[in-house]
Amino acid sequence: MPASPPAPPPPTITRFHRTRLMQIWRSAGWPCKDGLEIDLLAAGLIALHTAADGCETLRLTDDGIRTLAQARQRGVRALSLHDRLGQKFAAQLLAAGRIVWAELSLRAVIDSVPVAGAPATVAGAPSNAAPPMAPLWADDDAAPPARAAANVWRMARPDLFSVRNTSVPAYLQPMVHEVKASRADLLSDLRHDAKRQAYQWLCEECYYVFPAGIAEPHEIPEHFGIWVLHGSVDEGRFELLRPARHNRCTLPFAVWMALCKATPLRGDDDLAQSQLGGPAAAAPDADTPPPAP
Repeated sequence: MPASPPAPPPPTITRFHRTRLMQIWRSAGWPCKDGLEIDLLAAGLIALHTAADGCETLRLTDDGIRTLAQARQRGVRALSLHDRLGQKFAAQLLAAGRIVWAELSLRAVIDSVPVAGAPATVAGAPSNAAPPMAPLWADDDAAPPARAAANVWRMARPDLFSVRNTSVPAYLQPMVHEVKASRADLLSDLRHDAKRQAYQWLCEECYYVFPAGIAEPHEIPEHFGIWVLHGSVDEGRFELLRPARHNRCTLPFAVWMALCKATPLRGDDDLAQSQLGGPAAAAPDADTPPPAP
């Protein structure tokens, strides 16, 4: 009697499989009938249930739940102090009703000259801050060579970028928060004037966030706000040492496009499970004016 062929090896579970597991866990379990579900069914991580009326749904098995729990623990252990500090502050911004993005790549202008028709620089604005700019789409088509000669572009990658959840453009109050877990990281950032100019061009208020004792307020340029964490990352609390200097700005079209293509953070669950992926939702709407600076 010929020997039966060996059983095929179980499918390799990737982050895409774990993302689908999380989606099934969060949803009603409607099947998609795709390759990922075939792999998950073969691995015994999900089971197909058929109701009396013929409706099919998917449910996680005990092995599937254990797979998600193990992935979550690996992700938590892998987070650096910088990441944990950023996630903790992002949770505070979300609780305040803001829409938050992490680690965006945004084009910004530095060392720019004023654009005709743009409002004058706000009184008391820092000398190294770019003046308020007209929206990029106002004159890009009319005189691109002149704009290219007038502005120096760079890519800015703020740790946290947020806006108020409002339908009134004047109330958006865009903010940048740069998270620094060590004094060396903070001092390195302060030496790059162009990097700070890019942050200022993108927002109305820019803050540094770091553990207490990393630096003294007088070491940070006075137009930047300061948040410090007292205590551990897990149990500590944030304190506002100095508000940022307010400077009105208009979000350029390129920034809007970047925000549209990115996924905002949703809440504590997404912050803890970010390595698994998942849908995002916005905070409640807030159409009241922002607080006065």
